[in-house]
Amino acid sequence: MSTTQSFTIRLFATLKDRAGTDAVKVTLSVPATVAGLLEQVAESYPVLQPALSTALVAVNKEFAFGTTAVNAGDEIALFPPVSGGSKTPHPTYFSISNAELDINTIYAQLAQSDVGAIATFTGFVRGETQREGLPSQTLYLEYEAYSSMAEAKMAQIAAEIWHRWPLVKGIAIVQRIGKLTIGDVTTFVACASGHRDQGIFEAARYGIDRLKEIVPVWKKEVGIDKCVWVEGHYRPTEEDTA
Repeated sequence: MSTTQSFTIRLFATLKDRAGTDAVKVTLSVPATVAGLLEQVAESYPVLQPALSTALVAVNKEFAFGTTAVNAGDEIALFPPVSGGSKTPHPTYFSISNAELDINTIYAQLAQSDVGAIATFTGFVRGETQREGLPSQTLYLEYEAYSSMAEAKMAQIAAEIWHRWPLVKGIAIVQRIGKLTIGDVTTFVACASGHRDQGIFEAARYGIDRLKEIVPVWKKEVGIDKCVWVEGHYRPTEEDTA
């Protein structure tokens, strides 16, 4: 005798727009897997079916795959490719926020007696994109994030940085969300060390590149003629799990 279970699936970005809601429900026979869940989503919500071949799944704030089991009470999320409580050996600052950045506060968070250099990357909203499929002129951007998972993935990026550049001290990763206008800061990554030649420039570059791969944040470019959700092409693998 088969047993069934109802599952709620959170939706983000283009999938939320397609469904017209931020969550859907499906009923599956248990034991269930991500593959079965996606099949049921496609059957129950045909409007989502065209996006499912490229959609990513998270179970309990971690990337999941076809054979991953889903159980009662799991937090399940479905979202397009990213446009990007652990113990850490050095100070960190991870934030998903709609507030303006206070750079001096972040620097103060990373400051230590053995820190003599901080390298940073700062991203801004630009007004002219000139990329195929996007508005020719951007009025503003709208950023959305799966915030609780995003901050966990920021912590994972920090761990990866320390593995590659062990002389890096503090790490800060910030993503703005909400409506951002031309010239507003969108992202900020900072890496601190004792000296400038201890990998902080490379580490900061790695931090922003990795953010664009595994941190669940999406942006909508709003222009005069159209608005478009910007999706990436990176497909996480099991190696991207913490």
